[in-house]
Amino acid sequence: MLLNDLVKARFKEEFNKLDEKGEILSDEKLASYYNLFRVKFGPEVLSNLDGEELLNLMHDNGDRNSMVYWLEFKNDDEFTSRFGSIAGGSALKFGVYKRKETGKWVTGSPQNQITLSMDQAIAIARKHRDQLLKGVKLLTDLPKGADDAAYAALQKAMDEKAPDVSDTAWGRKYFSLLFPEKLDDFHNPSYQRFHLLKMLQIPASNTGRYSVSGQYIAIARELGLHVNNLARVLYEVNAQPSQYWIVKVNYKESKEYTNQWDEMRSQDYVGIGWALIGDLSNIKYNQDSLNQVKALMHEKYNEKGGWAQEVFNFVTRINIGDIVLATERNKGEDMILGIGRVTSPYFYQPSHTCNRHTVEWLYINKYNLPVPETKSRTVRLLSNYQNIVDIEQRLLGIDETEGNLKVSPKPPISNKTSLTGIPARVQDILERKRQVILYGPPGTGKTHWAYQAATLISAHNRFDQDYASLSPQQQEAIIGNAHTPGSVYFCTFHPSYGYEDFIEGYKPNSTNGNLVFELRPGIFKRIAQEARAHPEVKYILIIDEINRGDIPRIFGELITLLEKNKRGMRLPLPVSGETFSVPDNVYIIGTMNTADRSIALLDTALRRRFGFIELMPNSSIFGTMALDGIPIGAWMDALNQRILASVGKDARNLQIGHAYFLEKDYPISDFSSFVRILQEDILPLLEEYCYEDYDALEKILGNSLVDRENQRIRAELFQPSHHDELIQTLLTSDITTSAAAVKSEEAFDSTEEDTEEPS
Repeated sequence: MLLNDLVKARFKEEFNKLDEKGEILSDEKLASYYNLFRVKFGPEVLSNLDGEELLNLMHDNGDRNSMVYWLEFKNDDEFTSRFGSIAGGSALKFGVYKRKETGKWVTGSPQNQITLSMDQAIAIARKHRDQLLKGVKLLTDLPKGADDAAYAALQKAMDEKAPDVSDTAWGRKYFSLLFPEKLDDFHNPSYQRFHLLKMLQIPASNTGRYSVSGQYIAIARELGLHVNNLARVLYEVNAQPSQYWIVKVNYKESKEYTNQWDEMRSQDYVGIGWALIGDLSNIKYNQDSLNQVKALMHEKYNEKGGWAQEVFNFVTRINIGDIVLATERNKGEDMILGIGRVTSPYFYQPSHTCNRHTVEWLYINKYNLPVPETKSRTVRLLSNYQNIVDIEQRLLGIDETEGNLKVSPKPPISNKTSLTGIPARVQDILERKRQVILYGPPGTGKTHWAYQAATLISAHNRFDQDYASLSPQQQEAIIGNAHTPGSVYFCTFHPSYGYEDFIEGYKPNSTNGNLVFELRPGIFKRIAQEARAHPEVKYILIIDEINRGDIPRIFGELITLLEKNKRGMRLPLPVSGETFSVPDNVYIIGTMNTADRSIALLDTALRRRFGFIELMPNSSIFGTMALDGIPIGAWMDALNQRILASVGKDARNLQIGHAYFLEKDYPISDFSSFVRILQEDILPLLEEYCYEDYDALEKILGNSLVDRENQRIRAELFQPSHHDELIQTLLTSDITTSAAAVKSEEAFDSTEEDTEEPS
């Protein structure tokens, strides 16, 4: 197995960075960890135990010295968690667990827990022990340096002799800790194959947790790395797994073909049409939403199912970080026009290609896939390994020409600044109107994106780089410091904020013990003065909570001067009498929480001068992540659906945003954080929405969490002793249905022949 030189160079660079930070473990340190695990839980230990002693050692999740605790949670000076995570889901993923509050052993699923007798629980532990020992025997007999055929045979034998443990993440991790010279540290099959493809390797098998392990062992040997450190570097280089999508850009609607590739390329997006069905921002990844899309497609286009599935996939299944291939149909094959990385959730933009994701186009060139794919209508998931490796080669700057690999420069695609996603949308509106407002329900990231967009736009304007790439001195030039202003300013409107704070006014000041009133410029007047002095610099003011102020009073004559074609017009200020104008290089980004005030209530003159971007709850960023069995994305979607059904006509603006469940821009990672957020942030907000109407609150949260008769939230459920009861309370039927209803793409695909375009 020979790795490409570019792949090796990336590994070496990242390995050195991690090594400098002390994140690479020595072979001796790793050996001490493996030996300790074998001493405590190896086959010799398990084979000599039985009864309650065996059950407790293997499966008492409340005991920090149990095997399941070490596999999932142990991370301290004694033993590291650096052997592949199996976190997430409920304790029932181990097949049996002990409830803390009752001491009873339980099996089943989070939605259907079954209490066991002691003998029944011991029987499960014995079965697990016996199958683990059989798996150990199979791995002991596997020779070092075994080929792919031997690993395929291992996979088959594991499936036959140890089915209840070998095809679980915890069983796979147990085996890898005992046989690190034969198994890699990826316990999820999709993760295994993703990282192989990113290394330009074709996985030896489509299925199984053991069949491709030999490839990782060979790669580690070629790189001179321990397989554990190989996994550490791969996590750093490749981040989270992504999917690969074909999106056709020449498609037929109403008997006419359209090709929007030139616009998509220049404006950094990928899109599909079907404008008559409208904005699908509220569509979620569940069966009810799929049925809704099918109904709309049938009503508007007399379409019977196939295209509805693809529209549904485009809206709900394409995620940030996924790779898209813009294609057109050419002589019966998909001709690739460009390859890009998705940088935003789905959004609706009124136009011919109204359903969109923003994209960073990484590779622009026409070519055919090495392996022709089945004909697709508009949107389809790409799964052929050879095609995916070809894509990754091109993204690395490698084209395969006549059997030889050669570096191919990325063609220029646009002369515009390289912003993507929401910052790119903000930039487009600012260039067009000079003012934009990000609006939406609480917790949808409005302030976050306003700040991100402002600093990115300024960084590209002044230094032609992303803000994160700037030196501390350059960043300070943008955000300023205590003594020197930058080019990005920030203020927050509130009921007491006035014209004198924003434009100019008299402010009290103590001079020689006397109170005097001095005329002082407000924040916007100071920005305008700076902008006039430096016309080449873009000055951006972020106004947080813009709708909480008395906008007509605060803005005064700015209502006229802000308009793009009125920039430079001079008007006298009523307080100082000075003539004032707004320079063309001044921009405003406002944020607006629609739970406080609808956009429709804004001053009409103000609405006309601003562009607007709606930010709604986005569950896709959580993927399939679950905390103690609670699928966070599905739980949030189900909660918002009940808010929509229960709160009233303005319920759309009162939904719960995804940012509640983020910490430093990343999803929360433990159930205790989720419980704290629910108890301290979300429940008080819902009580406020319902105005002490406990009937409405019960419809949203369910009667297990709301004591309607006594008009209270059952706060006792949030005590640690009620952990399992709280999980059962939160896993209401609509949440579990939302999480489980959507199966594979093929399960929902239309069975009709794919021969004609819609007409």
